[in-house]
Amino acid sequence: MKRFRGIYWSQFTLTAGMVLLTLLLLGTSFFTLSYTYLMSEKQQELREKAQMVADLTHTYANSGSLSETFGGRNQGLQIIAQVASSISDIDFLIWDTGNNTLLTTDAALEGMEISLPSSVTERVLAGDTYTGMTNLNIYPTRKYVVGVPITTETLLGTKVVGMVLAVTEANSLTEMWRAFLGIFGMTSITVILIAFVASSVTAMRQTKPIKEMAVAARRFAEGNFDIRVNPSGREDEVGELAEAFNAMADSLQETERQRREFIANISHELKTPMTTISGYAEGILDGTIPHNQEEHYLHIISDESRRLSRLVRRMLDVSQLQSIDLLKEKAPFDICESMRRALISLEKKITDRNLDVEADIPDEPTMVLGDKELITQVIYNLLENAAKFAYSGTTLYLGLSTRGEKAEVSVRNVGDTIAPEEIPRLFERFHKTDKSRSEDKDGVGLGLYIVKTILDQHREQLRASSENGVTTFTFTMTLATPDSGKTVHER
Repeated sequence: MKRFRGIYWSQFTLTAGMVLLTLLLLGTSFFTLSYTYLMSEKQQELREKAQMVADLTHTYANSGSLSETFGGRNQGLQIIAQVASSISDIDFLIWDTGNNTLLTTDAALEGMEISLPSSVTERVLAGDTYTGMTNLNIYPTRKYVVGVPITTETLLGTKVVGMVLAVTEANSLTEMWRAFLGIFGMTSITVILIAFVASSVTAMRQTKPIKEMAVAARRFAEGNFDIRVNPSGREDEVGELAEAFNAMADSLQETERQRREFIANISHELKTPMTTISGYAEGILDGTIPHNQEEHYLHIISDESRRLSRLVRRMLDVSQLQSIDLLKEKAPFDICESMRRALISLEKKITDRNLDVEADIPDEPTMVLGDKELITQVIYNLLENAAKFAYSGTTLYLGLSTRGEKAEVSVRNVGDTIAPEEIPRLFERFHKTDKSRSEDKDGVGLGLYIVKTILDQHREQLRASSENGVTTFTFTMTLATPDSGKTVHER
């Protein structure tokens, strides 16, 4: 089973991660700056105190060597060093140039034989200052240490006679680290709680319409096409998605309506001739129909068979049209020739209906871009439909005009006025008006649908109007240019 991870938790995880990363970067920067500052301040303090003790030692030893001074146990200097140590938590260690301990304020080191690291002694006795963290080979842990030389003035210049080491605990760094962790932890918890609340409000607002759409989609799958999603007045991407979902729902609902109507119509159109054929054939076979009437009913069976054949043929035409890419089939042809062909094909039907024809077709060729055979079928279907419903003795009009880059073909008849609300439905599959159902026994309701399908695939316009008994169908075709044929082949 695929694991489901909601938008809420994804957003919260992302937000919490970004917050923690930001805090970590800020915390690291703060800690680094604080550590550098603390180290600088501590080193400065140790250097000042060590220099003070070194100056005092120099004062007490200016009349002799350090060994002589401390051999007498200079109590004044020792007292000053101990006082300085007590008020600053700094221990002082004084050595001579022979690496002998002369004085220490750390009672734990009294009487201990001490050997300082050469890295410390060599640097300080050379007249330089040592700063760093070390255990001096005498402490169990590392400490802050600053060493300064003790100098005296001689006839030959300044002479280093010893050194003073100022030593303090390194627990200030540990305390700062603990404080940093405490502050970072509390800040992180607080910010994550704020992020949790903010993410909850935002994610709930974002996911609510999405959840509604998920529920609606499942109900759609169950066959409920009336469900819709409430956009809640949102003007963001989620609101746009909700509107698109509702538009899709409307389209699916209309498609489902057309599907059900198509099934009902095709069932009716197939059922009627099949029932007639089956009933009359059984009547002939079982003797119910007298022998002297068999020929009459056989004619009826033949007519119904032809009607059934036309229906199937029309349905095949529709299926083929839906699978053709007409953009690849377009080529220049003379639409005037197609109009004349359609008129000639319908001559008998026009004559049988006692109709006159007014043909406004130019003598010169009018080249348009499209599929010649399919456009001829469009003209034929429109003429056939017009002739079928025209009043006997009226005039049937077929004309061509040009406007800009378009040619317009018009078919007009005089008959019953079609209601305005019926006009958009004329091009639906199997649609028939109530009057046409009673008058058109042979029609299957696909002629105008095929017309609309062909023109839609050609990306052309089709208009219909009906006023005062005059019904007009007009469609456009793109006029061909000298390069049209070449352009089509190159595609």
